[in-house]
Amino acid sequence: MKKLKWALSLLMVSALLLSGCGAAGGSKTAEKIVIAEPVHLIAYLPLYAAIDKGYFKQEGLNVSTITATGGAHVTTVVSGDAWGVIGGPDSTQIANAGKSKDPIVSVVNVVDRANVYLMANSKLQLKDRSDKGLAAFLKGKTIAAGRYGGSPDLLTRWLLIKLGLNPEKDVKLEEQGDAAAAVSLVSQGQADIANGAEPQITEGIKKGAWSEPFYGFPSLGDYAYSVISVKQSTIKKEPQTVQKFVNAMLKGLKLINENKNEALKILKKEFPTTSEASLKAALDRAYKDQLWSKDGTISPAAVAKPLDVVAKTGVYTKGYDFNKLVDMSFVKNASK
Repeated sequence: MKKLKWALSLLMVSALLLSGCGAAGGSKTAEKIVIAEPVHLIAYLPLYAAIDKGYFKQEGLNVSTITATGGAHVTTVVSGDAWGVIGGPDSTQIANAGKSKDPIVSVVNVVDRANVYLMANSKLQLKDRSDKGLAAFLKGKTIAAGRYGGSPDLLTRWLLIKLGLNPEKDVKLEEQGDAAAAVSLVSQGQADIANGAEPQITEGIKKGAWSEPFYGFPSLGDYAYSVISVKQSTIKKEPQTVQKFVNAMLKGLKLINENKNEALKILKKEFPTTSEASLKAALDRAYKDQLWSKDGTISPAAVAKPLDVVAKTGVYTKGYDFNKLVDMSFVKNASK
């Protein structure tokens, strides 16, 4: 009888211990969330930071990323294979056209500058930086512009049009599917100019493919280049999850904006094959150009710019409703 009581007591203690572990987070499984990204990019550092520093885990979320190239980052959310997407509000608006039953809505800003630069073969030098001089420099050149319809390609087309050039006649656009191929295209003489972002810029400079960028689209100012967006149905069914995600993202933005040393440590983990010197140079450029949003806010003016780009290039001309495309309630709630 004593042995039976002892055995029962042992089982009760074990149950209590297991219960205690669960209360501490041992048995309760964090909600899994997948964010689709179009490319693994240094600009997405605040998202990587929120994962690395455990900010999402503190909110009870298990967040990971998948890289979906060729524009599939948005359709991955539409299909339900990803919970959310990091990309431009212009891309989500285009995806939403004709699909009003469950549109994709942007909930927090990440990259608030147009993170695209133009680099020229190191033998070419732009001497006259006026619009007239820039147009003359670009005319007749072969430009590695990236995938047609992607933001780098559209920004390049937009600039050409702004300068009075015809993207189809006055230049030759090499619209390669792999953005990383730009370095080799310029190195091998198949392109005179390329667009891109870090770490490509510094890698191209180190390899002698091109010089420092001669034009930077961050000069356009506040520009909702990469925001986190989710389905409207997700906002309705899982508002608490969306709020938790936004809370963690704001912590990631704060860390990266305020702690360069920690930012470099996280970059090393995300880009282990890139030299520390290149990563430092990339960070210097990002901070100089005020790449990241300070508070996660997506302003009407910042959305208007990428939507103007897609309109001027003729890719999407149907217009948009800011209040349907963007929901800032979660960012506002987090600041209270």
